[in-house]
Amino acid sequence: MKNYVDKIFRILEKTHPDAKIALNFSNEFELLVAVQLSAQCTDVRVNLVTPKLFARYKKVEDYANAKTAEFEKRIFPTGFYRNKTKNILGAAKMLVKDFNGKLPDNMAELLKLPGVARKSANVILNNAFKKNEGVVVDTHVMRLSGRMGFVPVKLAKAKNAVKIERELMKKVPQKDWGKFSDYMVFHGRRICTARKPKCNECPLSKICPSAFKV
Repeated sequence: MKNYVDKIFRILEKTHPDAKIALNFSNEFELLVAVQLSAQCTDVRVNLVTPKLFARYKKVEDYANAKTAEFEKRIFPTGFYRNKTKNILGAAKMLVKDFNGKLPDNMAELLKLPGVARKSANVILNNAFKKNEGVVVDTHVMRLSGRMGFVPVKLAKAKNAVKIERELMKKVPQKDWGKFSDYMVFHGRRICTARKPKCNECPLSKICPSAFKV
């Protein structure tokens, strides 16, 4: 499995050299906000909302003191705006109160923040702090992990992100966890799509167990 995983990684690395997080941000807290807004929303739509949002709220303290109604209106296009407002403003208040206004750089403390689960924490740790404490498991990573044989297809279809992450952490070298997710997401968007994977165009078709079978 180790050689297989390494081969997959190297091929994806060559296929998607531009793979990276799609959300726009200029500091750690802006990344947290963007990640929170991306729940059940496309990155494209989030990136349309955040420029004006980040111009209005420049510091963590600005979010902590923000008026709920105004903030809800500003993020309304991203959907689930009430819950997202509660989490973002709540996280800002906690950061000011317990972390001197700074976003923590470790999993345990990030998970204390409202609305932050392992996926969000992994995105933040990898992209803001260049740390690999886990593997980002989104819908693309789930689907491709099953198709490529990294995890049982049944587990992938069950969409149990925690269990899938544990399996991937065993099989993918820790130094590659961050880029592995980036490559898998880009491959899932461009080639190994959900409804009709483009196996004829896929550079993995000769070694992927699901090639031409989905």
